[in-house]
Parts: sequence; C-alpha cells; structure tokens
Amino acid sequence: MSTDAEREPHHPDPRTVPLQQVLEALVDPVRRGIVTRLHASSADIRCGGFDLSVSKSTATHHFRVLREAGLIRQYYAGTSRMNALRREEFGQAFPGLLEAIVTADRAADRAADRAAV
Repeated sequence: MSTDAEREPHHPDPRTVPLQQVLEALVDPVRRGIVTRLHASSADIRCGGFDLSVSKSTATHHFRVLREAGLIRQYYAGTSRMNALRREEFGQAFPGLLEAIVTADRAADRAADRAAV
C-alpha cells in the first residue's frame, strides 16, 4: 500500500523553470482560470472542485502543465488530489508575475461580462 507522499508527483523548483515555460502555461484560458481560482481561495482545492469545461483527461493535462511550470503543488488528501498555488516560491522566482496575470485575467473577465450585458 502506498502512502500519500509516495503518490505525490514531482514539483520543480520555480527558480529552475524557464520564463518561456511559465508563460506558455499561463497562455491557456483554462489554466489561467485554475490559477485565478486558486489565487482567490483561502484553501487548497481538489481537482474535482473546479468547474472546468474540458474532459477529465484534458483537465489532468492542464494541472500537469501548471505543476511542471512551478505554479501549483499537488498532493493527496485521502483519495482526492489537492492543488495549492505556490505563491511564495513562485513570487521569489518571478516577482509580481502571478499578481499581474491574475489581475489581468480578472479585468478581462469583467470586460467580457460587461460586453455580454
């Protein structure tokens, strides 16, 4: 029987991740939505706790891309794979980038909401 720690995937040090990889991870609107939701949450969120408009296998891909870019940490809590935004570590590697992306994503959502009215 494996422990939760044994099932935890590899998490790169954000300082070793190239900026290009980070930007490519954040260019996708589904992944930006995941990051924005985690940024707004005071608690970690299980993979199934996101309302994503993609299949489960595609969602798994999106989480992997974010994890490999150093943006999120995934771990198990029982049978749930949890997601945590790596704010402090990522902020040290790329100061201000996370906040700029989240702010811009929220502004774009508000503009889209106003245009739809």
